[in-house]
Amino acid sequence: MNLACFRFYEELNDFLPLEKKKEFFPYFFNGNPSVKDAIEALGVPHVEIDLILANSLPVDFSYKLKNGDIVSVYPVFESFDITSVTHLRAKPLREVKFILDVHLGKLTKYLRLSGFDSYYQTGFNDQEIINMAVANYRIILTRDKELLKNKKVTHGYWIRSRYPDEQLKEVFLRFDLKNQILPFSRCMECNGILEDVSKKEISHRLLPKTLQYYYKFKKCPDCDRVYWKGSHYERMKEYVDNIIKILKY
Repeated sequence: MNLACFRFYEELNDFLPLEKKKEFFPYFFNGNPSVKDAIEALGVPHVEIDLILANSLPVDFSYKLKNGDIVSVYPVFESFDITSVTHLRAKPLREVKFILDVHLGKLTKYLRLSGFDSYYQTGFNDQEIINMAVANYRIILTRDKELLKNKKVTHGYWIRSRYPDEQLKEVFLRFDLKNQILPFSRCMECNGILEDVSKKEISHRLLPKTLQYYYKFKKCPDCDRVYWKGSHYERMKEYVDNIIKILKY
C-alpha cells in the first residue's frame, strides 16, 4: 500500500467531506494510478481543475502517483490564462457558451436574459449533453457531479446552489462575466438573438394598451416571440442590475 498526501484549494473543497476540506490528508493506493484517477476517486471532477502540483512541480492529468507524493490541486482559472504553466486543457473558453442539464431550466432563462448563449432541452440525456458541448465548444452547467467526470468533458461547472438566484451569481462569479452582460439581447424562450422590429409590422399582435403606450419592440427571428419595455422589462432590468451591483463589490 502506497501513500500520497493531497490538498484541494478554494471551491474544490465543495466536493470533499468535512474532514478533508482545506488541509492535507492521506490518500492510500496500490500500483501507480494517474493523478486524474485519484482526484476523481476522491470525488472531484477533472473539469473543475486547472493546476496540479506534485512535490511543488506542475504536472498533467497523466502523471502517475508515487509513494510519498505531496499533491496540491487548484480550481479552474477561467479569467486568468495560466495554460503555459498547467497544460491541463488547451485554454479557457473565451467565447462563453453554455449547455445546461434538465435541472437548470430557470437558470437557463436568467442567463439568456443576461445575454449569454445558453442551450437547454428537457429531453437531452447525459451523453447528448456531452456530445453537444464538445462539438460546439460549450461549457456544461450541471447539478450532477458524475456528468463532469466523463473523460470527453473539457469545460464544465458543478452548480452548488439549488436556488436559481444563487445559481446565477455562482456562474457570474465563476466565469467572471460581470463585464460581458448584455441584457435583453437574447430570447428567454429559445435562445435566439433578438432583432429590432417596427411597431407597424407587429401591431396586429399587440393588445390595445401596449399599442398605445409602447413604441420600441424586438422580435426573435427563431420563435417569433415579441418583446417590449413594459413593466416586466423594468422588473427584469432591476433584477439584473442588482446582481451586477452585488458582483462589483
